[in-house]
Amino acid sequence: MGSEGFTEMTRLAAARERLLSAVSSPAESEAADVATADGRALAAPVDAERDVPGFDRAAMDGYALRAEDTYGASGRSPTVLDAVEGAVGPDEATYVHTGSPVPDGADAVVKVEQTDERDGRVEVFAAAPPGDNVAPAGEDVESGDRLLPAGHRLRPSDLGLLKAGGHREVAVAPRPTVSGVPTGEELVAFDPGHGETVETNGLTVSRLVDRWGGTATYRDIVGDDLGALRAAVEGDTDHDIVVTTGGSSVGERDLIADVVGELGEVLVHGIAIKPGHPAGFGVVNDTPVVMLPGYPVSAIVAAVQLLRPAVAKAGGFEPEEFPEREATLEGKIAGEVGRRSFVRVRETSRDTVKPVRGGAGVLSSVAAADGWVVVPESLEGVAAGETVTVQRWEPFL
Repeated sequence: MGSEGFTEMTRLAAARERLLSAVSSPAESEAADVATADGRALAAPVDAERDVPGFDRAAMDGYALRAEDTYGASGRSPTVLDAVEGAVGPDEATYVHTGSPVPDGADAVVKVEQTDERDGRVEVFAAAPPGDNVAPAGEDVESGDRLLPAGHRLRPSDLGLLKAGGHREVAVAPRPTVSGVPTGEELVAFDPGHGETVETNGLTVSRLVDRWGGTATYRDIVGDDLGALRAAVEGDTDHDIVVTTGGSSVGERDLIADVVGELGEVLVHGIAIKPGHPAGFGVVNDTPVVMLPGYPVSAIVAAVQLLRPAVAKAGGFEPEEFPEREATLEGKIAGEVGRRSFVRVRETSRDTVKPVRGGAGVLSSVAAADGWVVVPESLEGVAAGETVTVQRWEPFL
């Protein structure tokens, strides 16, 4: 037997690659209103259907005029033009607001603070070259330009761009459906008695799936019973992914790997990460089943490392990279040769971080952390005072 009862500990990169090979990319698309498409993944590239802006527009409040009429204008020797409305002819100027169309005949706008209007005459105190303070048609986007590629996960700024470019609807990949099945005889929904534990893993992971672009179904607790576990797993294989929490280790009450093996095939059981090594996954009825450990921190780490990219592939997009920054480590952190360790840290200043103490069962340590330091499989740890890279996963949790 290998480490802690597992016959084999699969490296994280290999495990992730094998899981992703079992996850299907979306085969269909659906139309989504641009106004409600935030977080959806584009099923096809989108091109602009019109110029943005669709006309030459004023970039400043001021006077639209012919640039040649301002040559030689200065504070001491202003050019004097006739104030008119509409189209501009020689020695004429029209007042315009920011964003309004530049009238016919004008090719420049002089800022209002560089002018003075009185009695139907406009004094211009600065020369303006052609195109000055004018946003030409198509300056932002030209008709036919590629706005966004297929697989792009839409952000609020993208929605504005799509709408400006002429799109009311876009083709998006369906949100991947994920069934969250919490397991454990000792779990209760609320108000625990002696020896009972409030179920949190299924809730946490389900809400993470929602943030990652999926649609999660948070199931009732399933006890450590082979028949009940079989029914729960097999009954939800109409989802894109099934994820279980708890019961993934190798003890007498850890039954989920046996259930997946009976119903389908276990592909990986035991992953070389810390915390989270009892995680694994398999396939039942062509549906990936991700088995997460019962300790809360282990479940979160394994979910981020395995389930998050799986949800992304099922949703037709690439997961975003975690923002990273360099910091000096206050206090040593431990690793383990042969396992990739994810050590929670808390920011103590702009340039320093401190390890957050607490084992894999201490859920509050996640709330107290600002990110984690990844200790590679080749190191036993990192000494205090070293510069480390902090992955700030907080925005994703």
